[in-house]
Amino acid sequence: MEEGKRYNSFVGYYKKKYGERLQKLVIDAGFTCPNRDGTVGRGGCSYCDNAAFHPSYSRPDKPISRQIDEGVEFHRVRYPRAQKYLAYFQSYSNTYAPLEHLKRLYGEALSHPAICGIVIGTRPDCVDEEKLDYIASLPGINRLELGIESCYDTTLERIGRGHDFACAERAVRLSAECGIETGAHFILGLPGETREMLLEQCRLINALPLHSVKFHQLQLVRGTKMEKEFEQSPAEFLRLSLPDYIDLMVDILERLRPDLYIERIAGEVPPRFVKETQWGLIRNVEILRLLDARLEERDTFQGRLYE
Repeated sequence: MEEGKRYNSFVGYYKKKYGERLQKLVIDAGFTCPNRDGTVGRGGCSYCDNAAFHPSYSRPDKPISRQIDEGVEFHRVRYPRAQKYLAYFQSYSNTYAPLEHLKRLYGEALSHPAICGIVIGTRPDCVDEEKLDYIASLPGINRLELGIESCYDTTLERIGRGHDFACAERAVRLSAECGIETGAHFILGLPGETREMLLEQCRLINALPLHSVKFHQLQLVRGTKMEKEFEQSPAEFLRLSLPDYIDLMVDILERLRPDLYIERIAGEVPPRFVKETQWGLIRNVEILRLLDARLEERDTFQGRLYE
């Protein structure tokens, strides 16, 4: 673990392996999803509004090279010491296209002088061996981020994912067999899931050959199906105060494999996308500080209860 940390920080991993911070630049390459275009469904996942999760410079009407240029300028203000960047194909499912189309888009990003690698966000049902072999062959730093969201099929069906957990397991194992560093994304607080279920989920996560994990609290974005579902059945949702959420994250970290890197423990959505900011206008850096303090108070660490 990074010196002074009680969990495996993903930022620390990059610094240790490459000697410096690597900053992601979000790219919107105009992809869609199979549960939006009618292949497995329409309307998308019940919680989703992609506009709430990416910056203003990232728009599909701009060439990828321009998004990168504007992204570099955007991040120079917040992270002036960052010198190397990763093109983060984030919006929707970024392997949901023919291989030749992917080659053109990924190639354009990798040809930019500021870019040292790419990160590809996608769904488990949008990868296959041919695409993964190609991603594994790319030069530089290349990672895959799979939106798994939950390990429970009842939840996946309820939120309209259009795939089951077995599909996610296959995708993770196939990408690992291809030698690709793979991360997974999970949402904490989806309808019907209890605190006990979220802790039991750690056992299923540990069994996957993942390199990193990313957790977000459920955020009820305006206009989504989930916002309406919450209004109708609020008792079905686990809504935690910030101190209770921090304690839940400590409990989760204690149960996770000690070699897993923790990329994120909470998410931020601009206030205009939600009716209320559940914890006020707190930033992720402060949430991480609270996590460090709570781990210290409880004198515990990632993997303490891992079996």
